[in-house]
Amino acid sequence: MLDFRADSGHGVSGVVRTAHAGVGLGRRVLVGRPGWLREQGVATDTVDDAVAAAEQDGATAVVVAWDGSVRGAIVLRDPLKATSRQAVEELRAAGLRPVLLTGDNEGAARATAREVGIEDVLAQVLPADKVAAVERLQAQGARVAMVGDGVNDAAALAQADLGLAMGTGTDVAIEAADITLVRGDLRSAAQAVRLSRRTLRVIRQNLFWAFAYNVAAIPLAAAGLLNPMIAGAAMAFSSVLVVTNSLRLRRFDR
Repeated sequence: MLDFRADSGHGVSGVVRTAHAGVGLGRRVLVGRPGWLREQGVATDTVDDAVAAAEQDGATAVVVAWDGSVRGAIVLRDPLKATSRQAVEELRAAGLRPVLLTGDNEGAARATAREVGIEDVLAQVLPADKVAAVERLQAQGARVAMVGDGVNDAAALAQADLGLAMGTGTDVAIEAADITLVRGDLRSAAQAVRLSRRTLRVIRQNLFWAFAYNVAAIPLAAAGLLNPMIAGAAMAFSSVLVVTNSLRLRRFDR
């Protein structure tokens, strides 16, 4: 394929060489949303009913055209992983409100949301609109964590307060995110949240004991009421306490 072009969130096109084409010649093939093809001057009347039926059935349909004419429609379905509903339940249990933000059509998005138990759905969202959706939530006072894996998610991942990229996703998404989830399993997102919260709790505990020791020991030492050997032993015990408390994180599983 020559002269490949991608219109983010709309479709792709490129020149495909054919057996009958001369040197440097070929057919420009377009694949994308029906609305985008119409913007390119291609009438989609012959497949509009098929596209509508696919979307009502919870699928996504893209239209294929070349030589200025529609040649057919390709129906795509994203099978849900068996763990997706459990992942959403774990996010809810962590006190988070899941929102499905997708470029897919309304029918496919609603069907997916029903299966996993998500109520808030924003469908047919372009990459720039994903950023705007994150900004709207932030303007409402929400702290937004965005999970994504594609090129179209990169800008929203960077805008979110916390960006989590699936390790099985694109390099640009991984680069834009704050955290990369090595496994391609959405449950890793909930696990990362729980681990982060536990880590923060341990840090606060360590700070408390460190400050408590100094607040109690420094005045006693300054007044000469604390034996230097006891002070040294207490300092060593304080360090051991902090390290031991931190090592408890090694037992974190789920």
